[in-house]
Amino acid sequence: MMCQNHSVRALFLITLLALVGPIDASAQLGSRETKEWIQNLDRPERIAGLKIDEVLAVLKLKPGDNVADIGSGTGAFSLPFAKAVAPSGKVYAVDIDPGLLDYIAQKAKKENVANIQTVKGEFSDPKLPNHDVDLAFFHDVLHHIQNRQAYLKALGTYIKPTGRIALIEMNRDDPKTPHRNSPEMLLSKDEVKNWMAAAGFYPGEEYDVYGNPKWFIIYVRR
Repeated sequence: MMCQNHSVRALFLITLLALVGPIDASAQLGSRETKEWIQNLDRPERIAGLKIDEVLAVLKLKPGDNVADIGSGTGAFSLPFAKAVAPSGKVYAVDIDPGLLDYIAQKAKKENVANIQTVKGEFSDPKLPNHDVDLAFFHDVLHHIQNRQAYLKALGTYIKPTGRIALIEMNRDDPKTPHRNSPEMLLSKDEVKNWMAAAGFYPGEEYDVYGNPKWFIIYVRR
């Protein structure tokens, strides 16, 4: 009788998994605990390496623009973006980790930045509250998303007809890339080009801000 009960329970679990699919944890690659993310992302040497001023110069944000900072982390880019588009523009700081969103909200309050709206995104959809985005920005984030094409397609629905997607990613051919032992987290420009095209976006300008370790491309609609 006990063996039969175990068999029935096992069959039930198998059926349940088939119905609901893989658990959410598998939808983000290279996941960490909130505290670990904060410690890693806020390292002074990392912040210096982001070259935020150079990125801002390339993006040419102006007051009134609405920016979606996808995978906003600890807000390293969100806060400078918010200051650049103030007073009439806003920044959607999008992340799947509520702890990181709370951290950004606290930083924004401390720095008196009132035009950041934190957004709890989903693994396949940023879940932005409005379809008014002028620029969607990724910095070392797309490789953490498992179903990249679906995410980009969903993202495209929130972007204005004249809107852009700015993407900064690690160069998979760099022998020192941090994810060299995790090939599933290394993206090629051709792969991204195909996913972007499926979402209706195409390569515009490419910028040499980071040298060999990273590439930086802005995608636009035709």
